[in-house]
This record gives sequence, structure tokens and C-alpha cells, in this order.
Amino acid sequence: MAAEKVEQDVVVTLQYKLSLDDGELVEESEQDDPLMYLHGHQNIIPGLEEALEGMSIGEKKNIIVEPEDGYGEYDAEDMGRIERDDLPAEFDPEPGMVIEVTDDDGAEAEAVIVEVDDDGILLDFNHPMAGERLHFEVEITGLRAATAEELDHGHVHDHDHEH
Repeated sequence: MAAEKVEQDVVVTLQYKLSLDDGELVEESEQDDPLMYLHGHQNIIPGLEEALEGMSIGEKKNIIVEPEDGYGEYDAEDMGRIERDDLPAEFDPEPGMVIEVTDDDGAEAEAVIVEVDDDGILLDFNHPMAGERLHFEVEITGLRAATAEELDHGHVHDHDHEH
């Protein structure tokens, strides 16, 4: 079933470019690999989801998302340390590397290594784009009603691209 505009429970396909305040292009979708998401289910950042509401196919828009509606403000407290003894022996950490860490509850998180010394590493758990104002250039390229299964799971099922 076709959908006329971006609204709750519609599967939206879009092309986008994401830049930061300084004009740096961070991400860009490919023509043959657009972003596809289920609208209204918090699958994308809230500021973008809100701004896309009501758009129709072929429509383009420039959207600016403030940090609090994007990846959050930068939290200087959100740091962690892993002692050298707790790291795999063959692991050679370097500042700037992104690693996956598992906390005591088994939850996985990505962290950026900010400092390496003889005793261990210092990690930053903030999202790399925390605190950044995000500039999206978007074009809606497809809309369809979600399937019952997609609504049940709360996200898109695209058999070509399992994310």
C-alpha cells in the first residue's frame, strides 16, 4: 500500500548528506543504498524524525538538528579507563581507535580511545557526534506502509540489506 507522506508507521526511503557546522561532510547515503527507516519508532535521531514528518516523495529539505535532539550534549564525565592487565595481550591500542566494550551487565558500547599510557587506556563513551549541530540535506525517495511484521518489530525488514 502506498503512503502519501511521512507519518507514523510509514517506511521512509531517503537520500541524505550529513555535515557538521564547519562544513565537514560526515556521512552520505549512496544512490543504490539509501537510508530506509520506520517513521515514528525512534529508529533515527528525534530531531531528524520530527523534521521529516509530513514530507512527500521527491521533496528536499535542509534540516538543522541541535545536539539535544541529535546525539546529545557532550558529557565530560562519560569516560572510562581500562587497565593494561584487562586488555587482550595482542591488542595494540592507539588514540582515535573505536572499540567495543562490554560492561559488567553484558551491555555493549562503543568507545573512542583518547589516551594510551603504560598502565592502560582512557576511553570516551560519548557518541563521536555528541555536542555537534547536525546539518542534514535530505530527499525523500520512497514511501510505503509498513508491514504487520515491521510494526511488530518496530523497524524495517529489508531483505537485501540486513543492518
